[in-house]
Amino acid sequence: MSEAVSAVKGATASGFVDLAEAGLVGMVTIRGDLGDSDFAHAVGSVTHCGLPEKRGIAAGENEQLLWMSPDELLLVCVHDEAEARVAALTAALSGHHHLVANVSDARAVFRVSGTGAEVREALAKVTPADMRLVSFPVGEVRRTRLAQVPAAIWFDTEEQATVVCFRSVGAYVFKLLVQASKTGSEVGHF
Repeated sequence: MSEAVSAVKGATASGFVDLAEAGLVGMVTIRGDLGDSDFAHAVGSVTHCGLPEKRGIAAGENEQLLWMSPDELLLVCVHDEAEARVAALTAALSGHHHLVANVSDARAVFRVSGTGAEVREALAKVTPADMRLVSFPVGEVRRTRLAQVPAAIWFDTEEQATVVCFRSVGAYVFKLLVQASKTGSEVGHF
């Protein structure tokens, strides 16, 4: 069996912000009725997180649970634990209308770090999402696009954002972020 590798094999770059591929990250899509308290309890029993509010993030010890849409959550966990989490969620949600899928190897994950203003400026160059702190605080997630490809973005801290895209466009997104963060291309908007 082949060994899993990340989309751009740990690539890094520095400009007015630092970019780094996060490597292998576990991601499990969970779909169902988020308003059903039994569904929420079943998900919480496996993820160790409460259900996040709209566009929110709930954090556990080694995982994050992200609100992705009115009927979809994304569990971010250790890559090697994703399959076990799928099995546990499937068992816990038995009897509930649901879908649980390991999407870890279909995604690329990047970290963008620097000062908050620099990170927000670099991302604002490539997404239509409002990157201002007042509109996009730490602890919220946005599904948007980077140039012409779908992506999700959240701020882990004011100094670091996580960007997730499809693996098939991982190299493109990395190059896009490198271009947007070249030293000397600062706009000073934020």
